[in-house]
Amino acid sequence: MLDTTEPPAEPSGEPVRAAGDGRPRPPLDLLIWDAPNIDMTLSTVIGARPTAASRPRFDAIAAWFVEGAGDPGAPEAPEVEACVFANIPPQPGTLQRWVEALRGFGYAVFARPKSQPDDDIDQDMLDHIAVRQHSHRLRRLVVFSGDGRNFAEPLEDLVRGGTEVVVVAFSEVAGYAIGSDLLEFIDIEDVPGAFTEPLDRVRLDALPPDGAWLRPTRSLRDFVAGFTARRSG
Repeated sequence: MLDTTEPPAEPSGEPVRAAGDGRPRPPLDLLIWDAPNIDMTLSTVIGARPTAASRPRFDAIAAWFVEGAGDPGAPEAPEVEACVFANIPPQPGTLQRWVEALRGFGYAVFARPKSQPDDDIDQDMLDHIAVRQHSHRLRRLVVFSGDGRNFAEPLEDLVRGGTEVVVVAFSEVAGYAIGSDLLEFIDIEDVPGAFTEPLDRVRLDALPPDGAWLRPTRSLRDFVAGFTARRSG
């Protein structure tokens, strides 16, 4: 839940100066990336473990986000901040290189150890949004997540308070944003350059006018063989 009743603390532990302390809050465009959710939903929509070619390109996404903030030399140009939130397993493997690459692209990374199945970063993301809502005038919020359970209500409340909120996820799993009258939705594959090649997925929201043939994902004979075995077992 997004709590805006009291100014939360910065990640450093220092208190945030909220509106009313006499200092104007600078405008901010903020990007939040829910790494566990995007990874999981990517695997779901392509029906396979993602490869290097099917993973999103954070450099292109950073360029798209910053371009959306407008001319940095214009009056009232917003600051820009992009944050990736990630769970780190006990054996991080190649995640060290991934985290360092993100930092090199200009992203801040919040990394939380994941030692138990219920260790998660959902509240950390909402807390950081609340931090920035108090330290800045949150002009635009771009959230990469298909997690409607945690984000739908808080994000709609931000829109009612005057923040432009854009949800970027896969259309197959982002019904909360697509069906909202307040949130703007963009399919992640529609972000220019986000993927090096088209994903192997079925997008019912982007069918050609004349229709499209959707190939089966498994052999008809294989399915029937398994079905028959289960029925006779």
